[in-house]
Amino acid sequence: MNIDGANTLACTKSCDEIGGDIKIYPLPHMPVVKDLVPDLSVPYAQLSSIQPWLQTVTPEPATEWKQSREDRAKLDGLYECILCFCCQTSCPSYWWNGERYLGPAVLLQAYRWIADSRDEATGERLDNLEDPFRLYRCHTIMNCTQTCPKGLNPAKAIAEIKKMMVERQV
Repeated sequence: MNIDGANTLACTKSCDEIGGDIKIYPLPHMPVVKDLVPDLSVPYAQLSSIQPWLQTVTPEPATEWKQSREDRAKLDGLYECILCFCCQTSCPSYWWNGERYLGPAVLLQAYRWIADSRDEATGERLDNLEDPFRLYRCHTIMNCTQTCPKGLNPAKAIAEIKKMMVERQV
């Protein structure tokens, strides 16, 4: 929710951090279902559109998909997202194009699967994002990174996706 002008998790924001009256609002720029509950059907539909699961063509191993420590370390700062959408609702680009721009939370999740060494659908995932609105509405304002209660960097993930788009063109 929005507490004293900042999108954050109510369970982590101490009353001691706020001087005076505490102003509490639902997440901004989202339809409100009731009281402080936003309608998250659009962001969840956008999340579903990136197919946030491991995609492979290789037959499934008998035990588990193995991954090197180095490859696993590449996912640090990506898998910790709890989809609170604080970053999403602090992004002016998402405010203006919320129906078409996927937004920082969804793009962070997209990059999480693109960066996973076990996933074999990188090309298809990048094709899915190759659109003037889905990815390229990010203008690196950095509100997403500043507001993330988990300290994640969605802007960096978006920049990495854009870099991969350029590299595959060359």
